[in-house]
Amino acid sequence: MFRYYEKMLRLFPYSRLARHPSTFKVIPVNYTEAPVLEVPYPAPVPIDAILTAAKDFENPDSAYRLETWWDLWQYEGDWNLGPSRVCLSCFGPSFDRESDADLEIEFGLDENFLPQPHLAESLRLIQSNIKSLLKLVHDLDDGLPVESRRLWSESGENFSEKLQQALESEQDR
Repeated sequence: MFRYYEKMLRLFPYSRLARHPSTFKVIPVNYTEAPVLEVPYPAPVPIDAILTAAKDFENPDSAYRLETWWDLWQYEGDWNLGPSRVCLSCFGPSFDRESDADLEIEFGLDENFLPQPHLAESLRLIQSNIKSLLKLVHDLDDGLPVESRRLWSESGENFSEKLQQALESEQDR
């Protein structure tokens, strides 16, 4: 379990611009339980320390979650490349969760990956964010025995359909 989590942690492109610490958590049983370990780590992310902490709490009913940052284009009054929150998780086989995935990456808000036609430069900069996401996915595919991938959105909608609709409306402009 941790062998694949380590590969994911080492392949991930951590933010070079983040000013806030990353936080590693070990969560027992399910997400309603309080973490048994919660440690903030300043940049750069100390992968070896995180793996040591995870192994100290190795249990089949635990989740291991690194809340960290990666750099994406974001609009906040103007377009800027900046740190965006992301969570890298590994699940023990008995951890109670909705999916059956062993590893999971939560990439954050949909808007970081959807063109926003009312904003200048949106399509070009959002394409850059999508390229970053796809590069990571390909790196993970090359480094891990991936059985399946699921692209899920916080809104519960099919993200690929949302992206296709946004690109079509951008082309219609």
